[in-house]
Amino acid sequence: MSAAAVRLPGDPPGGRKAVLVWSVGVAVYFVAVIFRTSLGVAGLDAAERFDVGASALSTFSILQLLVYAGMQIPVGLLVDRLGTKKVLTLGAVLFTLGQLSFALAPSYGMALAARALLGCGDAMTFISVLRLGTRWFPARRGPLVAQLAGLIGMGGNLVSTLLLARLLHGVGWTAAFVGSSLAGVVVLVLMLLFLKDHPEGHAPEPVRTPGQQGFAFVRGQIAAAWREPGTRLGLWVHFTTQFPMMVFTLLWGLPFLVEAQGLSRGAAGELLTVTVLSTMAIGLVYGQIISRHQGARTPIALGTIALTALLWGLTLGPFGDGTPLWLLVLLCVGLGTCGPASMIGFDFARPANPPERQGTASGIVNMGGFVASMTTLLAVGVLLDATGDNYRIAFCSIFVLEALGVTQILRLRRHAARRERERLVASRVEAVHVPA
Repeated sequence: MSAAAVRLPGDPPGGRKAVLVWSVGVAVYFVAVIFRTSLGVAGLDAAERFDVGASALSTFSILQLLVYAGMQIPVGLLVDRLGTKKVLTLGAVLFTLGQLSFALAPSYGMALAARALLGCGDAMTFISVLRLGTRWFPARRGPLVAQLAGLIGMGGNLVSTLLLARLLHGVGWTAAFVGSSLAGVVVLVLMLLFLKDHPEGHAPEPVRTPGQQGFAFVRGQIAAAWREPGTRLGLWVHFTTQFPMMVFTLLWGLPFLVEAQGLSRGAAGELLTVTVLSTMAIGLVYGQIISRHQGARTPIALGTIALTALLWGLTLGPFGDGTPLWLLVLLCVGLGTCGPASMIGFDFARPANPPERQGTASGIVNMGGFVASMTTLLAVGVLLDATGDNYRIAFCSIFVLEALGVTQILRLRRHAARRERERLVASRVEAVHVPA
């Protein structure tokens, strides 16, 4: 019997209602990604509007990601204690206010504060959606449901690339960002009307914390999740796979293609669209493979890292600033593997932790890619200013973080695999006693 075929005790039934409720949660995440990636197509406009250089421009995204990464563990704890609906509602309110404030910000400092507020709300979405999937769908569907959530989220990136970019140059900064913020109001209403934390009869067991209150409970949850090698492996997989695509689509891709490669803004936007479309297509493939073959997780993650390193090496190496268009297209297609590969990190953490710790473990994993993205965004901005906008040198910082991450993945993979086998055996024994 495969791991996917095991029916775990208390598995939710799935079905149409599960799809409906989950879709509402994913819609919130979809809008959050639109807001998160809106600066990626507005980077040059923001530099002109606020009269800032490369380092100051990168601070927008760095602060947003700093808040996002710093919120992951607190959000995971909140989801475990309060449930999905309350946390998602707060997140939607915050990221909508952040997008609206960014539209109206009169100064660089106010705009920074708006991006921080947006990052805080955004941080509450994805972990909540992952938790929603585990509460409404059987465990065997976990990898596919998570990949679908990531895929739909990338659709938000596509909206930013195609629609928001056109709005910016059609109706202007304020109208484009104010208009986009209305999407936050729409999903907030949908969520309040239709979202439920779990199916009837499948309420989670209350979190039992004998002798632990307040900070002691928080510390215990984090420590227990961190002790699991699957959680740590998930963090490093997420760290190493996600950031090359995030750095490219979130901020530096458009300036690199326009200023270093001499493309028009329109052509650069089309290449960013290629990355998003590639992510959506590959997400379906990765999700199907991992649902059927759990042993493919590590090879897929390492293969994705090797592919992106190779493509960046070819782009930055032999051709310099005269990279042929076909190679830029290949780079954008290859970067599309990063998002789906980063989802594998959650597939390592999920079986390593009990249901009452899923939010905390997911928060730890989700920190990985955003810490790496934040570090690289800063490094690229600083190196651009230090080298007179030499993108070849600036983007070499990618290889340093990839090397660090691969070292940690190789170190943890065997220990995590052994622990997961032990848990699977225990689950099979328990599943035998579940009534049909």
